[in-house]
Amino acid sequence: MMQNDMDVKDVDTSWSAVLFKDLMAVRVQVVADAADLLLELGGTDGFEDSDRIRLENLCHYLALRRHDLRPLQRKLMQHGLSSLGRLEGRVLPTFDAVLGALAAIQGTPAPYPPPTEQTFFRGEFALAEETEALLGGGRPNRRGRIMVTLPEASADDPDFILDLARRGMDIARINCAHDDKSIWEDMAKHVRAAGKTLGRRLTILMDIAGPKIRTGNVLTPPSTKAQVGDHIRLCAGALPRVDDIAPFSAAVSVPEIVTRLKIGDRIRYDDGKLEGIVEETSPEEALVRVTRTKTGGTKLKVEKGLNLPDTVLGLSPLTTKDHADLAVVMDHADMLGYSFVSRPDDIESLEGTLAGLPPRNRPLGLVAKIEQPEALANLPALIAVAFRHRRPFGVMIARGDLAAEIGFERLAEMQEEILWLCEAASVPTIWATQVLEDLVKTGIPTRGEMTDAAMAARAECVMLNKGAAVAEAVNVLDHLMSRMDEHMTKKTPTLRALKSWTYPVPAV
Repeated sequence: MMQNDMDVKDVDTSWSAVLFKDLMAVRVQVVADAADLLLELGGTDGFEDSDRIRLENLCHYLALRRHDLRPLQRKLMQHGLSSLGRLEGRVLPTFDAVLGALAAIQGTPAPYPPPTEQTFFRGEFALAEETEALLGGGRPNRRGRIMVTLPEASADDPDFILDLARRGMDIARINCAHDDKSIWEDMAKHVRAAGKTLGRRLTILMDIAGPKIRTGNVLTPPSTKAQVGDHIRLCAGALPRVDDIAPFSAAVSVPEIVTRLKIGDRIRYDDGKLEGIVEETSPEEALVRVTRTKTGGTKLKVEKGLNLPDTVLGLSPLTTKDHADLAVVMDHADMLGYSFVSRPDDIESLEGTLAGLPPRNRPLGLVAKIEQPEALANLPALIAVAFRHRRPFGVMIARGDLAAEIGFERLAEMQEEILWLCEAASVPTIWATQVLEDLVKTGIPTRGEMTDAAMAARAECVMLNKGAAVAEAVNVLDHLMSRMDEHMTKKTPTLRALKSWTYPVPAV
């Protein structure tokens, strides 16, 4: 008898018993640890069933990722079983399916009921529903949405907004850190008109500013850029001060930040174009030594962002300006972009403020912008508290501020982890900051940014910034996302037939 014709009863299945035991042990531990995590997040009392299931799956995923599964994965792959590598939205159903297969190989009963198609893909269905509730309906040619930040000039140019929508814009972003109420209202009016013209709902995200920490007045030597080893003095007052020790100086838009700096704290300026470390502090000033700059140095300018990754800021995400702007947001937006959110209390504070405003017919969606290390650490808790308020909810991966806070090297890893955690909770994500930036600004893309945009298609929405060639960028992104959808759903390859390597069969 040939080996391929070996009778099934002669096949050694001892490997399956070992794998079954190992997998069961992980499942039992995951369920126990997830129960503790769920209690830490406040439990699910009062939750709707759909939100409870989403939060429970998130806890299962978090508990699972405490384990190093690589040895187990290789053994599962070897025997043609799921490697557990794509279970974000279905942790226990995936375990149960694999355990059922191992039990069948051994000829023993499955320890858990086999998941139905509905239960196995429940997280995927929930993510689609939550995405539509928050971002609006999708397009027939792609799963993801395209968001475009509107420039000030669009308030006087309805045809510009209509053209963006025709090319593929699904969501218009209005940045309330710039311009004023009348301009925002005109932008919103044009977006609604464009949607009516095209016969589809375009949604609007209005992004409140939050307590942006920026440089105020600056003093620098004429035509001089800061170099490594130079000193910069940060001042709490409106008037910066220079001397022989620190020839560069800047006031800070949030003065109390200066008093919270400690020796050894890192400072990043203008999205990391300059980095420094605090060497001295006094009640009104901090002396910073430059440790890294762009090649040739960095010019100190007004209104440039400051990031302080090591400093406990203790700032409320809602400023006096934000409180005033929220009234406009409630009247015109479908979603609120919440800057500087870091703790569950930040969402509770916002909800308290919104409760005091006139009610709406359609609930206002909430997009938590993940910009701070504290927000990263608290992401599960932010998701849990958002679920309690039963408001359409999503997460923006604000890669600019996040990179400046945690470092460029760490960003690449963390943007992946945010995608995984949000998929586990069926929470839609928005991939933001510098997508196709060269194309948007100059009309010519770089190879690297095309690859970045292709990776961005795994999110439920991709955001483009404003720029002279943003309309062309919408065309490119629309086409790119459509093509990527044929190959990938989240991080799952869909194995569409490839055509690039279809050669004629030679005649025999």
